[in-house]
Amino acid sequence: QVQLVESGGGLVQAGGGLQLSCAASDPLNSYAMGWFRQAPGKEREFVASTSWTGGSTLYADFVKGRFTISRDRAKRTAYLQMNNLTPEDTAVYFCAADQAFYTDFPNRNAMEYWGKGTLVLVSS
Repeated sequence: QVQLVESGGGLVQAGGGLQLSCAASDPLNSYAMGWFRQAPGKEREFVASTSWTGGSTLYADFVKGRFTISRDRAKRTAYLQMNNLTPEDTAVYFCAADQAFYTDFPNRNAMEYWGKGTLVLVSS
């Protein structure tokens, strides 16, 4: 069973930044990876995804150039660099992996593997 472990969450002031990491227990060859988030009382929503090669990326509109997704296949790790955070970014951030970058992302119901999440709290 593939495990995805997120890290890097925490408390940050508005305007600040954080880098989240998602480490996979398996090389996940040919898998795309992505990030979703879930705020209290809201549905889980797509944030960003990257293809297996990293050559293609997809972002939610609300990212607005503030977030950058990347991956290091040698380290089996995906990253989400978040800048200029606002209180509206407060949520649990989840890592996901799936083989079909072009057809399954950003559909949360299509993801094959999930991490347990890391909490990001943005204070005003």
